Amino acid sequence: MVIKQPHADSGMEDFGYKESLDRSIGKFASFAAGVSYISILTGTFQLFYFGYGTAGPAYLWSWPMVFVGQMAVALCFMELAAKYPVAGSVYNWSKKLASRLVGWTSGWLMLTASIVTISAVALAYQLNLPRLWSGFQVIGDGSGTYDYAANAVLLGTVLIMFTTLVNALGVRLMSRINSSGVFIELIAAVLIVFLLAINAQNSPKIFFSTNGYGAGESMGFLGAFLIASLASGYVMYGFDTASSLGEETVEPRRTAPKAIARAILASFVIGGGILVFAVMAAPNLQDPQLGESSGGLQYIVEQVMWGPLGKIFLACIVIAVTVCCLAVHTAAIRLTFAMARDNALPFGEKLATVNPKTQTPIVPAVTIGVIAVIILVVNIANPQIFTVLTSIAIIMIYLAYLMVTGPLLKKRLQGQWPPADLKEGGYFTMGRWGLPVNIVAVVWGIGMALNLAWPRAAVYGEPWYNTWGAFVYIGIIVGAGLLWYFVKGRKHIGTLKSHAAETLADADG
Repeated sequence: MVIKQPHADSGMEDFGYKESLDRSIGKFASFAAGVSYISILTGTFQLFYFGYGTAGPAYLWSWPMVFVGQMAVALCFMELAAKYPVAGSVYNWSKKLASRLVGWTSGWLMLTASIVTISAVALAYQLNLPRLWSGFQVIGDGSGTYDYAANAVLLGTVLIMFTTLVNALGVRLMSRINSSGVFIELIAAVLIVFLLAINAQNSPKIFFSTNGYGAGESMGFLGAFLIASLASGYVMYGFDTASSLGEETVEPRRTAPKAIARAILASFVIGGGILVFAVMAAPNLQDPQLGESSGGLQYIVEQVMWGPLGKIFLACIVIAVTVCCLAVHTAAIRLTFAMARDNALPFGEKLATVNPKTQTPIVPAVTIGVIAVIILVVNIANPQIFTVLTSIAIIMIYLAYLMVTGPLLKKRLQGQWPPADLKEGGYFTMGRWGLPVNIVAVVWGIGMALNLAWPRAAVYGEPWYNTWGAFVYIGIIVGAGLLWYFVKGRKHIGTLKSHAAETLADADG
C-alpha cells in the first residue's frame, strides 16, 4: 500500500493531517494571495470617500497608525506560519494555542465574516464598471430608486460566479489568475502614485490641520478621526491568506512568513502613496464629491488623468477587485475545508471532500458562492443592513485575530513560545522582540475592535439595532454558532478518518 505522508517540513505532522491538496504555489503566488486579499486598489478606492468625508485630509494619519498595529499582528502570524503553515490558519492556530472551543469560535467568526466580505468586495464592481462604460448599468439608468443597488447585485453575482468556477477548477488556475491580476495591480498602483505625484498642487501642510473637520463632534477632531480611521482599518487585513494556502505552497515554513511580511509592507507603501498624492493632487479640496461614494478617489483620478488614462486605471481597479474577490473566496474555502476535516461544521464529510482530479474542495467553493450571492441580494432593499453587516464582518475578523494573538501572548508569558525548532531550523522568529510586539498586537486588537464596534449612527445608521449592530448581529452570529457547537458539534468534533495521517502501524495492520 502506498501512503502519502505529510510533505517534509510542512508543519502538518503537528496536526495529524494527511496531504490531500495540490502543493504547487510558489513564492510570488503566495505573496500575491496576501496582496490580493488586502487589495490596495479595491480598499482605498472603495473607502477613501468615507475617511475623507468624515475627517478631511488629516484622516490619512490613520494609515500609518493601522499599519503599525496590523504589522504587530502580522509579525505574530509570521512566527506561527513558520511553525504551522496549514489551511484555515487562524482556526488551527487558535485551536493549537488555546482550546478546541476557542479555535472553533475564531474559525466561525472568520468564516462568516469572509463570506460577507466576498459580497462586499463584489459590490465594488458597481463603483467602477459603469464609470468605465455606461453599458454596464444594465438595470435602469441609475436614476431609479433601486437601479444602483439592483445593478450592483447583478454585477456582483457575475463576479462571484466567476470566482466560484475558478476555485472549483483548481488552485493552479486560481494562482495563475491571481498572480497575473496582482502583477497588473501593482504596476497600475505604482503608476497611479507617480501620475498623482506629478500633478500635486496642494502643500503637505494640509495633513497637519483639522481643516475645520470634527467641529460638531463631542470629542472634536479626535472623535471624527476615530470614525475616519475605520476606512484604513477596513483595508489592511487578510495577510494571513498566504499561510492559509500553506498546504498548497512549496516550502511553506519559509515561504509563508516572507509572503505575509511582503504583502503588508507593499500594501502600506503603495496604498499610502496613492492616498497622500491623491489628496495633494485634488483640484479642489472643498469639493463635496470627495466625500461622496459617487465621487471619492475615482473622482480625483478622473480629474487629474489626461486622455484615456483615467479609463485605463479604472480597468486596472476592476482587475484588482476581481482578484481580491477571488482571494477572499479562496481563503474562505480553505477555512471551510480546515474546519470540515475536523468535523467542526455541519455536513463536514461533504465539505471536506477533495476532488481527485482538481485536488480542490469543490463543495465549499459552490456553497460559499451561493451564500455570498444570497447575502448580496439583501443589498437591494436594505442597503443600510448590508452596510452594517459588512462593517461587523471586519470586526469579526479583528476578533478572530485576537483569538490568536491573545493565547499566543499567554504562551509567551508561560515560557512556552517560541518553539526551539524555529531558531534551530533557521525559520522566522522575533526572538527577544516577541513579547513587546505580541503585547502591542493584543492591545491594538482590543482597541481597534472597540473603535470599530462603537455604536455610532454616522457609521451604522438608525434604528437602535443598527446603531448597536456590532453587538446585536455579532451576538446573533456567535450565539447561533455556539448553540450548534454545544448541542451537536462538540460531540463529534475530531479529525475525519479520511483526512487523518496514516501511521506505519496502520499500514502494517
